[in-house]
Amino acid sequence: MRITVLAGGPSAEREISLASGEAIAAGLRRRGHEVFLADIGPDDLSALDHPADVVFPALHGTFGEDGTLQRIMEERGLCFVGSGSRASSTAMDKVATKRVADGLGIPTPEYEVVEPGGQAALSVPVIVKPVSQGSSVATTIVHAQAELTPTARRVAEQFGRALVERFIEGAEITVGVLGGRTLPAIRIRPGKEFYDFEAKYEDAHTEYLLDTGVSQVVLDMVAQQSLKLFRTLGCRHLGRVDWMVGSDGAPWFLEVNTLPGFTSHSLVPKAAAAVGLDFDTLVETIVRMALEDHG
Repeated sequence: MRITVLAGGPSAEREISLASGEAIAAGLRRRGHEVFLADIGPDDLSALDHPADVVFPALHGTFGEDGTLQRIMEERGLCFVGSGSRASSTAMDKVATKRVADGLGIPTPEYEVVEPGGQAALSVPVIVKPVSQGSSVATTIVHAQAELTPTARRVAEQFGRALVERFIEGAEITVGVLGGRTLPAIRIRPGKEFYDFEAKYEDAHTEYLLDTGVSQVVLDMVAQQSLKLFRTLGCRHLGRVDWMVGSDGAPWFLEVNTLPGFTSHSLVPKAAAAVGLDFDTLVETIVRMALEDHG
């Protein structure tokens, strides 16, 4: 097949996207496909003009994962990997996704949204993060009440809106979704207080555990609810759903990622490997899903 892999983009996660794109392109080439790897951004869409049977976007964050690029590809009638524009846009907005979870009866931590210049009212400890960014960009745990509103305002001023969310202490669990099934849950154990950008991509002390220490009953519930969220949002092909399991064993939904990473630290490839799906087969399988859906 002729496959265009899109990487880079304008977001804060550009370097991660470039690494994901390189890995995907290499895997597809090893499977014998003709791969065109290209950077792309709002001011340069020329990569979409290259003849291709399938486009595989490996972008994270704004433009590449928030529905903008997906809408452009839909308008051009292109066959592409991943969720469409509507599902991508909703999933990128953590507040919109929480509302969908609420509607399904899926528990999510108490939260509030702070606009630029606004006030935060939740009691610490809380997590403060942008409403529409990925990879823990600008994410902070706040322990002191006096620091809460200034922290939320800084994030809101930089990213438009800040999400202030009750901090859940416990096990961070992530569930990969591949087509119509969930992959084995992975527990993330960072070498620092929480799984921030550095812990995800730079810290060699972060552990990824298939032996999660969480009861099978809870893992089954989380898998079922992850798939329900994925389908209700209208997602397709692949995704990752993040959870916290509190010290009392109760699961709390955090967010959905519609274009998870494909770097050496990335979780969907690790989970796929646990069920015998090596990296090259994984990326080719996802490409074939896109082809089948496109008809």
